[in-house]
Amino acid sequence: MLDDLAAVIGRHDDGVWSASAVPRLTLVALDEHLPPVDLRYEPMVCFIAAGAKRAVAGDRAWVTGRGEMFLNSLVLPVTAEFTRVPYRSAVLLLDGRALPDLLLELDTTTVPAPAGHGQVAAPMTPELIDAVTRWVRLLDTPDDIGPLAARIEGEILYRLLGSPLGPMLRQLALAGSEPARIRAVAAWISSHYAEPLSVTTIAAVASMSTATLHRHFKAATGMSPLHFQKQLRLQEARRRLVVGDTTAALVAEAVGYESATQFSREYRRVYGLPPVLDAARLRDRLASTGRA
Repeated sequence: MLDDLAAVIGRHDDGVWSASAVPRLTLVALDEHLPPVDLRYEPMVCFIAAGAKRAVAGDRAWVTGRGEMFLNSLVLPVTAEFTRVPYRSAVLLLDGRALPDLLLELDTTTVPAPAGHGQVAAPMTPELIDAVTRWVRLLDTPDDIGPLAARIEGEILYRLLGSPLGPMLRQLALAGSEPARIRAVAAWISSHYAEPLSVTTIAAVASMSTATLHRHFKAATGMSPLHFQKQLRLQEARRRLVVGDTTAALVAEAVGYESATQFSREYRRVYGLPPVLDAARLRDRLASTGRA
């Protein structure tokens, strides 16, 4: 079953990360090793049909591979490395309305257990593999996407709610739950990463004390809010340096640094080289894999 899912992903990939005609479906396909890459995860579930990937966020790291599914519940800057290729996965971007609607339809009154961290992984069941494969296979018959995509997505969510991912998904669907409030803070910082970070402001977003927010945010992301913001700034700076004809000083200002010297120092601490040299190295590596 996993081979079938990997094959249909391979038929429709367009580069490493491919948006698709099916709403909320992204395909990931890689046949050769890449250097570690910066990614900004969104709330999503990743279904891995082949290969393996290691992700690092702050002081946390995890590896997921063939036959596993992985839930990330909030915006999260990570560094990812594909440790086994070929790699094939289908990614479901979580819709903030679909889960609450489904829970109302199921008429469930079960109070979920505490969800713990912001990420969780588990093996896929045969029923889930079958549903995800049918969902991706809609790309073979585009006329079926409109009538069937939402129905199959609903089946996938239904089966996820009965899986080890279920408790976290249920809490995300509950307005005012702890995971939902931390998710709101992460989204707020992501939207305002270039602005000075006010702990008082994000505590108000979360409706938590500053101490409680710091503790729960660190548990969900592996980082303090300030470290989280710094990672977002550095990732965006690196992206701008790689794709644009610009200077480190201009990029530093654009992502929110008041001091270009501080920016260069923090950049070098994370990536091992000064900004301009690192960007040149990364462009060469991407060009050598044909992915520039």
